Amino acid sequence: MHVPVLLEEAVSMLALQPDGVYVDCTVGGGGHLACLVQKLGEKATIIGIDKDAKALEEARKKLADVSSKLILIHGDFRRLQVILKMHGISEIHGIVLDLGVSSFQLDDASRGFSYQEEGPLDMRMNTDQQLSAWHLVNEWSEERLALIIRELGEERYARRIAREIVRERQLRPINTTFELVEVIKRAVPAQAKKDKHPARRTFQALRIAVNEELEALEEVLPQAVEVLASEGRIAVITFHSLEDRIVKTFFKRESLGCLCPPDQPVCTCNHRARLKIVTKRPITPTEAELARNPRSRSAKLRIAEKI
Repeated sequence: MHVPVLLEEAVSMLALQPDGVYVDCTVGGGGHLACLVQKLGEKATIIGIDKDAKALEEARKKLADVSSKLILIHGDFRRLQVILKMHGISEIHGIVLDLGVSSFQLDDASRGFSYQEEGPLDMRMNTDQQLSAWHLVNEWSEERLALIIRELGEERYARRIAREIVRERQLRPINTTFELVEVIKRAVPAQAKKDKHPARRTFQALRIAVNEELEALEEVLPQAVEVLASEGRIAVITFHSLEDRIVKTFFKRESLGCLCPPDQPVCTCNHRARLKIVTKRPITPTEAELARNPRSRSAKLRIAEKI
């Protein structure tokens, strides 16, 4: 079952204008979307975007009876401005991005996201795209695999894992999640298997690479600021340091009036602050939420407001 993370915190700090336009860029299990509908009422226009067609279908069923102006769109949020323009929307009052993989996707073994469930080596959020985790594992070079596992998974044994993957696929294709897990277990030392699952970081790296998650985040953030109305807010929930670093850096940059070196006497960058950071420190789950949903342990919520 999908359990939305930091639900009340994110939505309560966004849902400020009952007749405004709000966008949920990552519909997932529909939790944040449903909460927006409940908070804002029938005068608001609420848009849900997701590249996972199955997630949208579930959200459509869940929200079949709502009276708000609800628009559900199958698309990639990295095309945010194009999507909004296609629907005649030039300005919005709030936007939420709940990043990463949802419980809805993790719990479906056929999607191949989980190292704890047997399934095909897939990991595509958009099942229409061709590139899957199978292609990365069975076709990418050892060097390229080691690079993404180290950088996107922050895995210290990336080189050993990549080497073992290549050794295994020379004998037979690696087709399932459990086959890959066994390869990873052989590659890492016994000490690394004690605290957390040894495949956790590699699976994260493959998923991020397959779905170009970091590139998409870097593309959508400036678009979100462009379409936000004055005093409109953006809320981003991240689940690992790579995502959080991108959001934190972007918010900080857009909150500064000048980006020139401190010792430069005259500003030449012509940069103007566009955001006010609302959360000086990220909001994290309470002990009660952690008890209800252990998957929320790494979540961080950052919110900024358009000046």
